[in-house]
Amino acid sequence: MSSQRSFEVAVYNKEVRRLVGEGRHHRNLSDAWAETHYIDVKADNAQDARMQVARRYPADQGYVVEDAVPLKFAD
Repeated sequence: MSSQRSFEVAVYNKEVRRLVGEGRHHRNLSDAWAETHYIDVKADNAQDARMQVARRYPADQGYVVEDAVPLKFAD
C-alpha cells in the first residue's frame, strides 16, 4: 500500500505567455495562463504528481509543468 502525499505543481501555458508578451491574446485561453498556476494533487512522489498534472494540462497544448513541491501540512 502506498502512502500518497499532497504536492503543489506549477504549470503555465507557453503559447499564452508568448502571445501576451507580444500584446496579443490566445483565442481559447485567458491571459492568466501566461502566469504560473499552482495545482494541488495527491501522489506517491514528485514525478507522479508532475505526470498527473501533465495529463490534465498536456504539453502538446502548450502547457509547461515546472515543478512539484511536497506540501508541508499533514494530509
